[in-house]
Amino acid sequence: MTLRQLRDSLTSVPFNTLLGMRLHRVHRDGITIDCTIRNDLRNNAGVAHGGVAAAMADAAVGGAIQRHFGGGRRITTVELKINYFLPVTEGRIFARSHLLRIGSTLCVGNVDLTDEDGRAIGTAIVTYMLINPPAVRTSDLGPQAAARVPSVVPSARRVTRPSRRK
Repeated sequence: MTLRQLRDSLTSVPFNTLLGMRLHRVHRDGITIDCTIRNDLRNNAGVAHGGVAAAMADAAVGGAIQRHFGGGRRITTVELKINYFLPVTEGRIFARSHLLRIGSTLCVGNVDLTDEDGRAIGTAIVTYMLINPPAVRTSDLGPQAAARVPSVVPSARRVTRPSRRK
């Protein structure tokens, strides 16, 4: 995934654009995004709303996973845990993600949240689920195995609850 594709992926989410998130840096094991604090991102106490940092942590891990897979996998957040250390009243917040585990169905990353002076303002751990399986290229298979690969992957069945009629 190129830097431009990663930047476009981040800004293709309208909520990220609304907050003003920007790709700041790419690392071997993650990415850093930043967001400038504006009046409309502050809470009643005059500090950055906690949801800004949480959304940034989520986007930083999601972006790192997208980069890891070259943008070819659909993902969704299944869990996010965040601890806040210091309030931020002005300047920028940075969210630096580190991918911890890339599994076959779940991916986990942690995020260091800092202000523009480099002070730790929080930390987060985010878990994502891979939604679609990786594409199977029949050209990578032998001719006999390729013949057994279905042209259409069957959709998952809907789970229904048993009736509670008496």
